[in-house]
Amino acid sequence: MGWLFLKVLLVGMAFSGFFYPLMDFSISGKTRAPQPNIVIILADDMGWGDLGANWAETKDTTNLDKMASEGMRFVDFHAAASTCSPSRASLLTGRLGLRNGVTHNFAVTSIGGLPVNETTLAEVLRQEGYITAMIGKWHLGHHGSYHPNFRGFDYYFGIPYSNDMGCTDAPGYNYPPCPACPQRDGLWRNPGKDCYTDVALPLYENLNIVEQPVNLSSLAQKYAERAVEFIEQASTSGRPFLLYVGLAHMHVPLSVTPPLAHPQSQSLYRASLREMDSLVGQIKDKVDHVARENTLLWFTGDNGPWAQKCELAGSLGPFFGLWQTHQGGSPTKQTTWEGGHRVPALAYWPGRVPANVTSTALLRCCSTPTVGLLESMVSCRLSA
Repeated sequence: MGWLFLKVLLVGMAFSGFFYPLMDFSISGKTRAPQPNIVIILADDMGWGDLGANWAETKDTTNLDKMASEGMRFVDFHAAASTCSPSRASLLTGRLGLRNGVTHNFAVTSIGGLPVNETTLAEVLRQEGYITAMIGKWHLGHHGSYHPNFRGFDYYFGIPYSNDMGCTDAPGYNYPPCPACPQRDGLWRNPGKDCYTDVALPLYENLNIVEQPVNLSSLAQKYAERAVEFIEQASTSGRPFLLYVGLAHMHVPLSVTPPLAHPQSQSLYRASLREMDSLVGQIKDKVDHVARENTLLWFTGDNGPWAQKCELAGSLGPFFGLWQTHQGGSPTKQTTWEGGHRVPALAYWPGRVPANVTSTALLRCCSTPTVGLLESMVSCRLSA
């Protein structure tokens, strides 16, 4: 019943004032549209004004702008929270943090995660015959049953938490160096201080660590390659698929693959934004090539930009909170001000989602699209 996903999305569009005779979703009909493939791309710490289609001052997102012109753009779309883990938990469960139990970010030292009694979108879809994959930042628990492979995803490739949570031996990043572990009597021991930065950031493939510390300069391309490979293989399987991509961009520390290295006249942030846009473009191109007619592509962000990172933070567009900033505060990530949770949002599905349409409806993740899908597929009603 994955086709109900699109039904929920189109209901949201109808509330926006757009009514299109796209397809018949009648349950009583003898024919039913095939289960759609679903690709969700979630940017990290991306500002509303970073999307060129939203804010004319920025033109570093040519692929996303093209997606907006070929699909539907939501200009008043809000993340469920203004920090990483709670926002991601809501995306996958359709429930706010006060109900799903995730009200704070998980750390390297966290032993918990998204409560195991919570049902995820991937678990529901897998029961409906979907092939499921998660590529990128997870940040919902990395020990035992909290791992993505145990939360409905057949395949996982990515980092367990944010890319600034750990040390590195690679130069050029805003990381502390990985210290040598002190020894006594031949045994490793805790040096008696906060060891939060003593754990090098790992890169997982399923349950195995394949790189530690992760090389951030090549991470974006690895994500793109794995995503494209999954779409290619899943599209020939005869089964519908769910691909959830949690980008490392635009979270600090920022790094850029050499072919996209930024000239001295341009900022590292803008160069990284273009790299993210290129990654999204590669995924969209593959979808267009192998599964265009039956794939919904959804792009949005987990929360607003991190203003404390100054020149490494994204653009709020017009939502910079004059009153709040005049009081010495911030209107961005980690706050309930609009800049903290108002995020870019795009829907793309040629022939199903109307092209070049802008919705001004007030929408929140994840009443659209997650919660409607979960409500339709499980016996209990999930309330956001």
